[in-house]
Amino acid sequence: MAAAPAARPTLALLASASASLGAGRRAWARLAVSSSSAGLALPRLRGRRAIAAAAGGAVMGKAGPGAVEADAGMDAVQRRLMFEDECILVDEQDNVVGHESKYNCHLMEKIETGHALHRAFSVFLFNSKYELLLQQRSATKVTFPLVWTNTCCSHPLYRESELIEENCLGVRNAAQRKLFDELGIVADELPLDQFIPLGRMLYKAPSDGKWGEHELDYLLFMVRDVKLNPNPEEVADVKYMNRDQVKELLRKADAGEDGVKLSPWFRLVVDNFLMGWWDHVEQGTLQEAADMKTIHKL
Repeated sequence: MAAAPAARPTLALLASASASLGAGRRAWARLAVSSSSAGLALPRLRGRRAIAAAAGGAVMGKAGPGAVEADAGMDAVQRRLMFEDECILVDEQDNVVGHESKYNCHLMEKIETGHALHRAFSVFLFNSKYELLLQQRSATKVTFPLVWTNTCCSHPLYRESELIEENCLGVRNAAQRKLFDELGIVADELPLDQFIPLGRMLYKAPSDGKWGEHELDYLLFMVRDVKLNPNPEEVADVKYMNRDQVKELLRKADAGEDGVKLSPWFRLVVDNFLMGWWDHVEQGTLQEAADMKTIHKL
């Protein structure tokens, strides 16, 4: 995308952010203030059509009424998110090429035609005892229901605040928003400058015959004690685990014990990065492990 002009004044930013999130998105006002206090500039970006045009990508369009009717039995909250949230489409070099509904981005028919690669993030939140917070996704999730995964996994949306490339600020903003939505962790407890992006990975994984994932995933780490208030529409269970407990969870998943299943992206992180990065968590040297230049194709 083209270089962004200078940042807007804070009051104008708050007004713009409130409009972009709409009524009921309580977290954004706090998010914008904490962004300013963290010293992370929020530059003005161009409108969504201009961004897509500048990137040379076409907007694929929202799912039609036929799709809405076909999924009428979907959980109401998940259905709203599927049809209203617009994911950021990217190429394999992480350049923005357009946007698309969350629904279409997760259809295997779109994934198999190569038209659904979108930006995502995975948060790994540790407490002061260096235990990792895991969640079990709710039974009403459209993709990968009831699987165990890392603290929070979702998508930056095609909106001004979450398209900011500088310092991965758009992804950090999205992570702060979604940690509130899923786990009830307020923005004040999640300073934006304490999200540490360690890397990016590109992967593809089917969920069932209809749904799947094709994501360019930002891996964000943070060490901080927080208060949890999980949203049952999003999360079935949460647990802090040490290394041995995570290894036991993996053993159960491999053996098919107790019905334990893991998300494919969490398993990829565990198999390729997690235990080495956990050393840096304990040593306070996470920044030394960061590599945001490489996109790992797994």
